[in-house]
Amino acid sequence: MFSHLLVPVDGSELSQHAVHAAIELASRLGGSLTGFICEPAPALPIVGMHPSHYERATVEQRQQAEAHALSVLAAFEQAAQQAGVAYAGCYRQSDDVVQAIIEVAQERGCDLIVMATHGRGLFGDLVFGSHAKAVISRCKLPVLVLH
Repeated sequence: MFSHLLVPVDGSELSQHAVHAAIELASRLGGSLTGFICEPAPALPIVGMHPSHYERATVEQRQQAEAHALSVLAAFEQAAQQAGVAYAGCYRQSDDVVQAIIEVAQERGCDLIVMATHGRGLFGDLVFGSHAKAVISRCKLPVLVLH
């Protein structure tokens, strides 16, 4: 059935729901997990900002994003190890989270994507967007969406 699950996370309580469900599913299936976090790319410079200030701010933003990502992935890895499930972590910086999820799933040979959603409804999706719905519509892999 499914042997390699991609689990996009962001460190939120909601994504922890996906982590625990994916670990349980992978354990039952004898599969492995790839935890994935996508952090936004650094912001563009402000008009009139000195290039050296922008460069310093960009480096700091990248370092903070990487530290956050590694922390989230380490917690995921620990939970997977405790359950005896094979795990690999993956981190990228991109402003297109949905495309990054799809690319990583393909690159890593995943056969199922497990995601959590806020389930805000039509109006909430129009205002905030829905990564889960966008992944479902743009990806050829099956997606398990948790509420």
